[in-house]
Amino acid sequence: MIPTRFATLATVSAAALLTLAACNKPEEAAPADAPATDAAAMAPASTDPMVGGAAMSPNETIVANAGKASNLTTLVSAVTAAGLGETLSGPGPFTVFAPDNAAFEKVPAATRQSLMAPAGKADLTKILTYHVVPGRLTAADIASQAQAGGGTATLTTVQGEELKVSAGPNNTWVITDAKGGRSTITQADVAQSNGMVHVIDTVLMP
Repeated sequence: MIPTRFATLATVSAAALLTLAACNKPEEAAPADAPATDAAAMAPASTDPMVGGAAMSPNETIVANAGKASNLTTLVSAVTAAGLGETLSGPGPFTVFAPDNAAFEKVPAATRQSLMAPAGKADLTKILTYHVVPGRLTAADIASQAQAGGGTATLTTVQGEELKVSAGPNNTWVITDAKGGRSTITQADVAQSNGMVHVIDTVLMP
């Protein structure tokens, strides 16, 4: 069974219903702004998942969507510093395990600064491409691979090394990197025009 945390976790709710004051007479005309109020209340809900307070459109690229998410700003800066923006805006498809800002905060400040400097570009590129797997892998795809692999899905990254994905506690799924570090998928199946994004809470290290 696929853990519930692997379901698309966030949708935008419908516009809040507004209660109009009761009129003294049934035939009394509605206020002048009633049409606009009714239109807002009847507006269709967005079905695009929300990441960092922004709707992620399945018609936009990984880079374009990430640029709208307030919790992925460090990742976007890192992608830019590594010169990977054009690649991740290409046709792909790619599956990206995207560390949020809190994940990058777990990395020592001195290490982050070193990686973001021009001299650290090669190491930064190695780390970022370790978060990318060729193809479009949904939560169901990964779960299926895990089932076939005796409980663990082994994914080969663009960087060349492997990631191991297995079920964790409380209906979560955990990624184990080459150094034995573990990261939990906090939001799965964020569809992009050129792939799929799964938000994670710890930076993976090759």
